[in-house]
Amino acid sequence: MGPVVAQGFFITFEGGEGGGKSTQTKLLAEALKAKGYDVVLTREPGGAPGAEAIRALLVQGDVSRWDGVTEILLHYAARRDHVAKTVWPAMAAGKVVISDRHADSTMAYQGYGHGIDKAVVREIHHATLGDFKPNLTLILDLSIDAGLKRAMARPDMAKSTAEDRYERMGHEFHERLRQGFLEIAKAEPQRCKVIDAARSIEAIQVDILSATLTALDKATQGKISG
Repeated sequence: MGPVVAQGFFITFEGGEGGGKSTQTKLLAEALKAKGYDVVLTREPGGAPGAEAIRALLVQGDVSRWDGVTEILLHYAARRDHVAKTVWPAMAAGKVVISDRHADSTMAYQGYGHGIDKAVVREIHHATLGDFKPNLTLILDLSIDAGLKRAMARPDMAKSTAEDRYERMGHEFHERLRQGFLEIAKAEPQRCKVIDAARSIEAIQVDILSATLTALDKATQGKISG
């Protein structure tokens, strides 16, 4: 039997478009599995049947499809379903859960990007999930131009059902959201680690694995709680 983290361990990947989150979540999951951890790889919006149904409403369609508050409520409806059906049960079983995006994305995209009152975002979070937060958040930081270029080059972007609604929002929106992620990281340095995503996949992976193993080591020694 591999290492077990009491109360489980929740890792989230955050950042703007094109930072390589999907690639790095998979690489981290494989690395941790090789070390004997029981890993669940998931995503937001999505990660549970109900949440996946809501995902299509958020990532497809016209840029102005929803106003900011409606968008937050949709994200948190999906998030509640995901956490209740996927994250919490896995953590209760002592598993390591890795999610491609979580609540910091809503604060960055809707709070900073769309200018919704951040207190409203926090209130909705507390009403939905209480004080629940990830144990470790890895923020992949990249310049806006490089990130959008990468994001729009993905193979799925050629399809009529492309999940590109956020990519099509303006450059200024993406600048605000990048600064939002950096401010979130600065406010919670114990939880958040900023990773330079302009480098090679291998270099990024090394930093991510190092930060993760350090955090897991502290958790297994009881220095931090789940």
